[in-house]
Amino acid sequence: MAKEEKREKDNNNNGKKMFVGIVWNCAAELKLLLTALLFLCSLATVFQFLPSQLPFSVSDLRYCISTTTAAASANLSVSDSAPLLNSPPVEKDQVLSGGIVKRSFNPYGSAAYNFILMSAYRGGAATFAIMGLSSKPLHVFGKPSYQCEWVPNPVAGEILEPITVAGQKILPDWGYGQVYTVVVVNCTFPIPTGGLSGGKLLIHASTGGAGDRNFNLTDTIEALIEPPGTLNKTHFSDPPKYDYLYCGSSLFGNLSPQRVREWLAYHIKLFGVRSHFIIHDAGGVHADVLEVLRPWMEKGYVTLHDVREQERFDGYYHNQFLIVNDCLHRYKFMAKWMFFFDVDEFIFVPKKSTIKSVMDSLSDYTQFTIEQMPMSNKLCQSEDAGKSYRKWGFEKLVYKDSKTGIRRDRKYAVQPRNVFATGVHMSENTVGKTTHKTEGRIMYYHYHGTISERREPCQKLVNGPVVKMDGLQYVVDSTMREAAGAVKRFELMMIGSRLQRTRQ
Repeated sequence: MAKEEKREKDNNNNGKKMFVGIVWNCAAELKLLLTALLFLCSLATVFQFLPSQLPFSVSDLRYCISTTTAAASANLSVSDSAPLLNSPPVEKDQVLSGGIVKRSFNPYGSAAYNFILMSAYRGGAATFAIMGLSSKPLHVFGKPSYQCEWVPNPVAGEILEPITVAGQKILPDWGYGQVYTVVVVNCTFPIPTGGLSGGKLLIHASTGGAGDRNFNLTDTIEALIEPPGTLNKTHFSDPPKYDYLYCGSSLFGNLSPQRVREWLAYHIKLFGVRSHFIIHDAGGVHADVLEVLRPWMEKGYVTLHDVREQERFDGYYHNQFLIVNDCLHRYKFMAKWMFFFDVDEFIFVPKKSTIKSVMDSLSDYTQFTIEQMPMSNKLCQSEDAGKSYRKWGFEKLVYKDSKTGIRRDRKYAVQPRNVFATGVHMSENTVGKTTHKTEGRIMYYHYHGTISERREPCQKLVNGPVVKMDGLQYVVDSTMREAAGAVKRFELMMIGSRLQRTRQ
């Protein structure tokens, strides 16, 4: 028994010696790390009292310190009671003369980012557009501001002076934002920028004291880098590559591959060879949908953008206002007309017209809106019983809501070179005329919700040209049914039979 106690005591002594040896060997590294942390915290305190227009922001420094502290915590064992090195000084309540109690308020953390950059594009030799998200309360209750700065690259060793102008902010989401709202910042400089030298575009995003009136914090963001010799000024005046370009909203959820297949074949046939479709995947382009897109991507008709990362930031409806504004400015000079509508909506022009003749008749307008034809998403004709599975969705859903005299959502098209920012149902930031009087010339058939249901859409078979269901009156409209045969033949001619076995 005594031998066992002696052995256990020896083991404890050896463990203590090993721990002391490790600490002694690492003493220099620990001193260096603690000195660096103390220096960074001192800098953070000093910068609170300096002007906000610095080449870096206080929030950048806080991030640096928090990162360093996180790394330190991985190497040091700090007790729960030890104060955090990057914590702000804690103010305590005080009793003033006369018995007045002065209460204290100690802020921690950050509720939302000042600015989340998505993209920046040139709008001309002297103009740029910057797309991003920003804290909605900051814009609703505060007065944040933006400054644009163009920093040219040195030429022959000579440092050129930067140019700074006030940025003009546009909030295109009509107040629908949630934690974040969409911001488009227009930067227009007094003279052309870039040229052969190249340079970079900075945006200085200032809170204007919103959130904390003691501080007007400014974040400096590198929005765009332009290498020397890459600016092609003819890009802004050359004829566009496409006649028609589709800018899609964020696709999300468990989408029906068959409905996507039908929508693509129909619209590629409608818009023709000089058209292109931008699809934005916010989680809805799963493997089966991708298989439907792939043949048209290979043919050069479709470009797919993965925008799933934006789901981190709580904006309206998968940040669709941000996505369509990025699309507008990214492809602004590549298309004569740009269309905005959804993948459960089908554009239609009457048989005696073509899409070209309709668009030519509207060429004096920067923007026009399109009338909706609301279709039932579950009513089909009894004559399709037993064979509806062989028909396409828009081929068998033939009952239209006949209620009139109410306002229905409209979709729209624009000539993008005359648009500064855009929305989901129309743009309010255009140069030129807008018309809503397009009835009879162009319309869209809306099969609400069918794109997000992976099932047979015919849920109820009915007879007759007029049907009442769920308090609404429906009438037969076979317009799209009559177009289905030609669309199927077009798909077969263009990509063969590779999508014939597509499932709902």
